[in-house]
Amino acid sequence: MTGPIRVAIADDHPLVRAGFRIPLDSAPDIEVVGEAGNGGEAVALARRTTPDVVLMDVQMPDVDGLTATGRILADPLLGGTKVVMLTAYADDASVLRALRAGASGFLLKDVDPAELLRSIRAVHGGEALLAPSVTRTVIDAFVAAHAGPGAPAAPPPAPEPRHVLIATLTAREREVVRLVGIGLSNEEIADRLVLSPATVKTYVSRIMTKLAVPGRAQLVVVAYESGVVVPGRG
Repeated sequence: MTGPIRVAIADDHPLVRAGFRIPLDSAPDIEVVGEAGNGGEAVALARRTTPDVVLMDVQMPDVDGLTATGRILADPLLGGTKVVMLTAYADDASVLRALRAGASGFLLKDVDPAELLRSIRAVHGGEALLAPSVTRTVIDAFVAAHAGPGAPAAPPPAPEPRHVLIATLTAREREVVRLVGIGLSNEEIADRLVLSPATVKTYVSRIMTKLAVPGRAQLVVVAYESGVVVPGRG
């Protein structure tokens, strides 16, 4: 029998940490292993407790959440730890940087308790799912990074090795990447392509292996940066 999902909470506001901890403590399959008030404390906590999932605030004093996320995900002793970023604003431009750093996704701080529990279980299970609202934030951050106010989105940047690998995908795999990029779940993609959800899950896993991306969140980023999905067109 496997043990509970071990979760660490990092946020500089005690009341915010308490707000997250209450529903987590009520879940029989989740154990809160500790809390941290800044990124430096979060890294130390992660190294001390090796949590399965870290809920990491983006903005914190001393060491911010993005820096802490990079340190945690680069630590070979924390290879099984996933990081989910916490943000108060859906248009936080830090989201794209967090996903590039390897974060498994992000949650708004006003997330519903039931959705919080579902998200932690999904990330722990390796799904790293991005809801359509999350994908919308990724799109906004991408557009903001490549276009000035009121200007059309700029073309995708010059291909990097990972993006070049897009050319190795089959037509069906590229279509799956496109649908993941616009925020559809496996079930929605299955309905769109008349496939079973299990088949879609296999496609997504194979695509992530081919593109060497650690999770679905990073697959969304690659979809936009490679031009498979063009902001504003879907």
